[in-house]
Amino acid sequence: MKKGMHPENYDVKVVCACGATFNTTSTNPGKDGVIKVDVCNKCHPYFTGKQKLVDTAGRVDKFKKKYNLD
Repeated sequence: MKKGMHPENYDVKVVCACGATFNTTSTNPGKDGVIKVDVCNKCHPYFTGKQKLVDTAGRVDKFKKKYNLD
């Protein structure tokens, strides 16, 4: 491979909100070598068969309030 063409790869630890962790490589080193994610293969509805609602910044509550769904 030619020098300087490809980005550098870093070993990083991925930490999910459910608590699962795994190691991988990435071109983004993340903060302190850690990348935080909301869902992973341990808690994603596609793999678990269970529905999980990820509410970002209260959007679901805002929607319910807007349309009086409470």
